[in-house]
Amino acid sequence: MLQTAASLSRLGTESAFEVLARAQALAAQGRDIINLGIGQPDFQTPAHVVQAGIAALRDGHHGYTPANGIPALREAVAADLQRRHGASVDPDCVVVVPGGKPTMFFAVLMFGEPGAEIMYPNPGFPIYESVIKYSGATPVPIALREDNDFAFDADTVLAQITPATRLIIINSPANPTGGVTPKAEIDKLVAGLEKHPHVALLSDEIYSQMLYGGREHVSLLNYPSMCERLIMLDGWSKTYAMTGWRLGYAVWPKALVPHVTRLCINDHSCVNASAQYAGLAALQGPQDAVAEMMAAFDQRRALIVQALNALPGVRCADAAGAFYAFPNIEGTGLTAKQAQDLFLNEANVATIAGTSFGAWGEGYVRFSYANSAANIERAVERIGKLLR
Repeated sequence: MLQTAASLSRLGTESAFEVLARAQALAAQGRDIINLGIGQPDFQTPAHVVQAGIAALRDGHHGYTPANGIPALREAVAADLQRRHGASVDPDCVVVVPGGKPTMFFAVLMFGEPGAEIMYPNPGFPIYESVIKYSGATPVPIALREDNDFAFDADTVLAQITPATRLIIINSPANPTGGVTPKAEIDKLVAGLEKHPHVALLSDEIYSQMLYGGREHVSLLNYPSMCERLIMLDGWSKTYAMTGWRLGYAVWPKALVPHVTRLCINDHSCVNASAQYAGLAALQGPQDAVAEMMAAFDQRRALIVQALNALPGVRCADAAGAFYAFPNIEGTGLTAKQAQDLFLNEANVATIAGTSFGAWGEGYVRFSYANSAANIERAVERIGKLLR
């Protein structure tokens, strides 16, 4: 019998993909499944971006690129961050990777080991906790609560720091809650971290352009005191509907760039060349498609929040960012997992149990409104019939 490493038992998964597989299997049986589970835009990648990727292949960009990304793309990322955040970023500190997860993995591997502690949002993207456990470090949850609009409380975060704390992960706008942490709390966190120079910060800002109700994104790049220990994660997947292109980036502290570059070389060599040229076109080309997608998401957000609040036993906070609603379903008498399975098996609607995002997700279910308004209405109507 093969003997695998014990560390594999500590590696979790992303339940959205498991639910997607179940939903697709039911659809293959002829069931009319409405998928509000998977977290990816239901729009096509903008046409000029696709054409740039095709042109790159036709122009002969078929070989390896620098492990940290082609220089033109890293420069374009720095220019985009200057335009959007007013942040001055050295292109040499930008590292392009295949999606958002490699940055999470590399950051946790750098700081995580037995005896170390890493803090992460809960409920939060499940890969955070999974990779922390895999590294051997102790995961320390940052509880995100409905009564605080699913924003983190800086005083609570700071109070959890110990000499063993190596890294804090934050995510705003957030998956799965749609919560956005206000500037005052981020200011307080940054000020408090000045007393803890041994702690690094990973700011997952992948939904930075997906905000509603006049809210503005606060990037950690705007805090000079953090520049030597901040890893800022962003990318193309959500903003430009490019999930399948596998293209993301992070801005790293200068001292850590050689380490993450070496991890890239060991892990994936480089990101495929054509995707990088597509990413360049996305940043430098027209942004109309982004604006149109966000307008559609905003309309759907209003629709789904109102519809969910009309269901018996359900209440739903107004989502501030991303493209998720995270209703409280405690009044139905169902657990999160029971609700997820019931909605899929009996109402033909795929959703994700809040507990897939951590223990603090009990009592909640994530709905992705990356689907048409008509399908959202049909889905909530089906669930309503079931609950009534």
